[in-house]
Amino acid sequence: MATFLIGATGGIGEALARGWPITFPAEQPALWLSGRDENKLTTLAAELGATPLRADVGYESHVKGMFEGLSTPLDTLIYAAGSAHPEALNAATPEAVRKVWNANYFGALWVLKYGLPKLAEGGRMYFIGARPELVTVRGFSQYAASKGALAKLLEVARIEARGKTLTLVLPPAVDTPLWTQVGRTPKGAMSAGAVAEAIMADRQGTGTAELRVD
Repeated sequence: MATFLIGATGGIGEALARGWPITFPAEQPALWLSGRDENKLTTLAAELGATPLRADVGYESHVKGMFEGLSTPLDTLIYAAGSAHPEALNAATPEAVRKVWNANYFGALWVLKYGLPKLAEGGRMYFIGARPELVTVRGFSQYAASKGALAKLLEVARIEARGKTLTLVLPPAVDTPLWTQVGRTPKGAMSAGAVAEAIMADRQGTGTAELRVD
């Protein structure tokens, strides 16, 4: 069996990539990593003995190509790609809106479309969501809307994914490079490593539709 981490060059994704071979050593030879930063992805994969699959998840063709290259059924797939790019509604730009929706929603949609058929019976998928009460703030309309859409997407996808568990991960603010798009990291933000540990611990359990990380 194998594990596929998408968004492996981000904060939570990289923490998962580094922790996964330690927590699940039997899966190390079958660990795939994907991200947009090709140099960082290649270096990380080489360090961990994983296979890099560079892609921009906003493009359906990229996602389709990634999954066509997988020869082993997946036991676990984690979607950790994400984007914020906050803007007030009266200053919204097509470029920023597309970046947010491609990373937070459309990428997840294409991963579900092509990833579910590759997921073994009893397999798990994890998607990083957002707590509505924490993102209902000025400038975060597209981030909040795209994460809300992701939650509804997973509700319907669970109906179609019989025998497979789709988990929405809901952490508080997390200290990751994503906050460089905002300007500063919130005080008291959780470490990416703590979120990764919660996901890995859940993977060893029975699985749930929602994983709140505190």
